[in-house]
Amino acid sequence: MGLRTTISERQRRLGFELKQLREHARLTAGEAAVRISMSRAQLSHIELGRTSILTERLLDLCRTYGCTDKPHIEALVSMSEASGKGWWSAYRKLMGPGALNLAELESEARAIRAHESLFIPGLFQTADYAQAIFSSPKLGFENIESGLKFRMERQQILTGENPPSVHAVIHEAALHMRFGRPQVVRDQLLRLIELARLPNVTIQIYPFSAQAYAAISGNFAHIIPSTPRLGTVVLEQPLGAGYLTEQPQLQHYSDLFDRLAENSLAPVNVSLAPEAQSVKDSLGLIQHLLYTL
Repeated sequence: MGLRTTISERQRRLGFELKQLREHARLTAGEAAVRISMSRAQLSHIELGRTSILTERLLDLCRTYGCTDKPHIEALVSMSEASGKGWWSAYRKLMGPGALNLAELESEARAIRAHESLFIPGLFQTADYAQAIFSSPKLGFENIESGLKFRMERQQILTGENPPSVHAVIHEAALHMRFGRPQVVRDQLLRLIELARLPNVTIQIYPFSAQAYAAISGNFAHIIPSTPRLGTVVLEQPLGAGYLTEQPQLQHYSDLFDRLAENSLAPVNVSLAPEAQSVKDSLGLIQHLLYTL
């Protein structure tokens, strides 16, 4: 079997997890390969995500490494057997690997926890708001039509079958950014209120008056599958997405998000009567900004 020319984040992650198990068992690649009658080179390619691994071989490796965590093993098998195909497959020649990886990760998510400081999260953007961002000449977006269609299609996970819980902390600065005409911004703010009605969506605004956690955290999305230890933190970077997958990194961003949420205004809750809103909350701030547009 030939080596892959393009490695998805799922494929890279599977190899990384197998390497972690091997190192935890204190085995070299050569020692592990001998135990399951595999060449060292082949095992190295598997650990780098360059080639696939048969399910029986994967199970042999888990037994060799002393891994007895059944849910973890089942999750690794699922990662190995996944085809990598989905609605995003139609965009393989149109979108970069970062966008495709994000869509595949989101498709397997049980929960998504995201922080954005200057933009409304992509999963919440209206078409006009996204169009205004993509059309900004100084941001350098290319293939705008495909990018817009791709972003809108991503949002279907919010209302699809067994949707993930999505909790977003959005800095107040993002609400003040002017992408497009005032009506575009107004419609976007109204969209946030509309989405907050979904039982699986939680939206909080991080106000200017809060502590500085948001200033030092940067934008990120913690995508959590059914096996949380296989979660991924996706970082937005100018030259492409970055992926954090080691347990200390995942815990760091989990704790960071908890602090962001704790210091944010109460979530948008459209079910509360006005007189029940005795403290400043996210809905009140959004409504105030709507009044100014």
